[in-house]
Amino acid sequence: MHPVSPRPFAALPVGAAVLALLLTACSASDDTPSANEGVVDPAEETVTSPSPSTEPEPAGEPFTVAFGGDVMFEGMLEPRLNDPQSALAPIAEQLSAADLAMVNLETAITEGGTPAPGKEYLFRAPTSALEALSAAGVDVASVANNHGMDYGADGLIDTLENGEASAVHLVGAGRDIEEAYAPHVAEVNGQSIALFGATDVLDDHLIAEWTAGEGKPGMASTKGEMKQRMLTAVSEAAAEHDNVVVFLHWGLEGAHCPLPHAPTLAEELIAAGAAAVVGGHAHVLSPGGFMGDAYVHYGLSNFVFYNFNGPTAETGVLTLTFDQGAVIEADWAPAQIQDGVPVPYEGAAAEEAAQTWLNMRAECGLPLTDSPVQVP
Repeated sequence: MHPVSPRPFAALPVGAAVLALLLTACSASDDTPSANEGVVDPAEETVTSPSPSTEPEPAGEPFTVAFGGDVMFEGMLEPRLNDPQSALAPIAEQLSAADLAMVNLETAITEGGTPAPGKEYLFRAPTSALEALSAAGVDVASVANNHGMDYGADGLIDTLENGEASAVHLVGAGRDIEEAYAPHVAEVNGQSIALFGATDVLDDHLIAEWTAGEGKPGMASTKGEMKQRMLTAVSEAAAEHDNVVVFLHWGLEGAHCPLPHAPTLAEELIAAGAAAVVGGHAHVLSPGGFMGDAYVHYGLSNFVFYNFNGPTAETGVLTLTFDQGAVIEADWAPAQIQDGVPVPYEGAAAEEAAQTWLNMRAECGLPLTDSPVQVP
């Protein structure tokens, strides 16, 4: 504050000045206190209300989420669970470097249940699988995929209960439709993020049994009429939270390019409020990039997997930076699966692997970009 200069007195007529001096002298010499001295007339009292703060609420800082592809623990990976704390050590540093990390958990977490009929491949793992993911820095896992109910509804309930007892939050399935389509919500750097899981892949004869319903356990799906349920869930989350992610199980096994309907599905989810749509299922890498100021990755490939050779061994960690409903930066760190676990590429090999992945955009004819494009 600047000091306030005293205001100069106005000139008074001589008679008025003398009278003012006499009144002042009389008042100064009167030692008798007034009966009303120290009493404030309520009618004259002025109440000063505190003025509301004009400073805006802090908007929060950008934060990062790392994504990995399909995870299971069959075959050669089983012995790794004897020491969950080091099971995924080669990739733990990259996952833990992000504020949050998310993968697709392509297995039931149960030692019971009933094998699903008509399936050639059935995956399940003990609770130590969740310990291994947590030790590697994974915070969230989607179980919405074509193996999430390999051991039936009982196996799914076991999976959900084991998830609730774990540090890894499971999404994409539930005891009923409300739970299945509910996201995991986290607060990071003063911003909220809602993370969904859903599957776009299910065997035809299992769709009815595996899809969550009213009072019926199952998974969140984008197939058929359930797509609208997913879009509504995303829209409601976007109205309440700063950022929304959808982790989808989509694509065609062995194909690098997405299925014809996938770009439209991504656009619909983004229009509903998703800042990122990522996923896997094909067991090989698919393209990724910006669609406006949102990010789409059509296939993160295998991640922790017993079945790998050649293209199925190529994988990586996608790290996205979120800020107020947009992805402002993306980083792809390529890796190669060795002994079932991703090992990051280094040096020239990393550059070559990254360029091979980038070239897939043109090969698949996808108008994805390296940087966000502001949508008018």
